[in-house]
Amino acid sequence: MKFAKPALAVSLALLSLAVNTAHADALADIQKSGTLRIAVPQDFAPFGSVNADLQLQGLDIDVAKLIAQKMGVKVQLVPVASANRIAYLQTHKADLVISTLGKNAEREKVIDFSQAYAPYNNSVFGVAAVKVSGAADLAGKTVGVARGTFQDLQLTDTAPKSATIKRYEDNNAMISAYVSGQVQLVGTGDFVAYALAEKAPDNKPVLKYIINESSCSVGLNKGEAALLAKVNEVLTAAKKSGELNGIVQKWLNVPLPTKMATTFQ
Repeated sequence: MKFAKPALAVSLALLSLAVNTAHADALADIQKSGTLRIAVPQDFAPFGSVNADLQLQGLDIDVAKLIAQKMGVKVQLVPVASANRIAYLQTHKADLVISTLGKNAEREKVIDFSQAYAPYNNSVFGVAAVKVSGAADLAGKTVGVARGTFQDLQLTDTAPKSATIKRYEDNNAMISAYVSGQVQLVGTGDFVAYALAEKAPDNKPVLKYIINESSCSVGLNKGEAALLAKVNEVLTAAKKSGELNGIVQKWLNVPLPTKMATTFQ
């Protein structure tokens, strides 16, 4: 009998491991509930915004709906800001993040990424009178960004110490700051800057330089191999069928880049 307690302890540990492993299978949980919760942008047209009927619309919204449809479940759209989208995933308020999420080494330490589903260049834009052609030219200047975005991280790493990076809580606040003249330079996605030109016709932002060529991927928690495989399966099929290209063309007015359209991991 002296071995009974250790044996029981081992059994309980194995049972706990089995329970935790089962709970960690997000795909099984999604299929059981019949609902896929996806964190999406609500202030980042044309990827995600609210229309006149107060409904979410945009490229990321269409991709979210496509993935849920192909998985045979309902979609629950969870509006997020750039600064909290990964936190929503890690605290299990969302199963996936489809919110102009770019892949980098720091983010890969905490979450996993699907194959790319849309192009997204990150650049610095500003008023025509301000002369900037590279990161070094930001010395002594102020550049606005949305907090927690790829541009925030990239400019933090590359801008001179004398540059001021002014962080706004979301893209609407950053856009308002540019339109009102609070900042003359912004770090943002190309398509956001093009949309910004419509709001500031007398002070249209001019492309200064490309920080890097990037892409958007679906984010999900680490250790969810089955869910990751399923998302990639859906995106691969959508690339081959032309459905994904149709979504990108609809919202960005450019085709899905050939390299991206033929890359399935």
